[in-house]
Amino acid sequence: MENHLLKYLAFVKTVEKGSFTRAAQELAYAQSSVSKMVADLETEWGMTLLERSKSGVCLTSAGEQIMPFLRKVLKDYSELEGQICRMNGIETGEVRIGTFSSVAINWLPNIFSALQKDYPGIEFEMLLGDYEEVERWIREGRVDCGFLRLPAGSGFDTILLTEDEYKVVLPKGHPLAAHETVSIEALNDQPFLLLEHGGKTEVTALLERYQVHPAIRFTTWEDFAILAMVEKGLGIGILPDMILRRIPYKVEIRSLQEPYYRSIGLVMKHQAHLTPAVKKFIEYLPFREKNS
Repeated sequence: MENHLLKYLAFVKTVEKGSFTRAAQELAYAQSSVSKMVADLETEWGMTLLERSKSGVCLTSAGEQIMPFLRKVLKDYSELEGQICRMNGIETGEVRIGTFSSVAINWLPNIFSALQKDYPGIEFEMLLGDYEEVERWIREGRVDCGFLRLPAGSGFDTILLTEDEYKVVLPKGHPLAAHETVSIEALNDQPFLLLEHGGKTEVTALLERYQVHPAIRFTTWEDFAILAMVEKGLGIGILPDMILRRIPYKVEIRSLQEPYYRSIGLVMKHQAHLTPAVKKFIEYLPFREKNS
């Protein structure tokens, strides 16, 4: 990679990692080299791109304006490298993925394992967050693609992967566990552990749709925290089936009388502009059904 592209990469990695030291570790460079490359950019362009402090770095307003252009330059270069490698019969490159915990636990280990076995030259970077964070990472170009509930925000290409059923999770011996299915109305006034973080989630939308008002004891985005508290009899939860497939907790799991699902898909800015490595990653996804 030519010198100016290395400077761009050093700057972008420093912003992503929040410090010159962590960026240097990621790039396998000396910290002083990364710092100098960023300083050289600032000198060449006559502007301050980063605010530096003991706690790390953050973008200035000029840096915020420059960042999307640098991401695009690096992405275009990666696409060029990938295309050349593909023409030469070499499968290599990096796949940057944003995801939430269910997919990270249940899908990605198997996908990474199979893909790395077939194409050991492809590397992966995974960022774990909630729906809003993953969508922002995709929009900003921080990741190449991300797993989200559908529909996603406007301006994205999407691949529908599966419909994931939400199920009721009950303590062992709970009266509602005596039934094969649970009516949503039965949750009225029940001690409840809500899966939510930031914006409205599927569980909140479900409760609002049926005007059900459980006694919410705890709110978290961590599935396993809810499972642990349900096991201890602290309340009832509603969680996606994907997270319930391999759990160590002693709980009862029941479907709702009217089943409720979330659509899970892979989301990207422009599917036609993906690097060969990302396209290869997509070939290994389970349950691919359609593009939109």
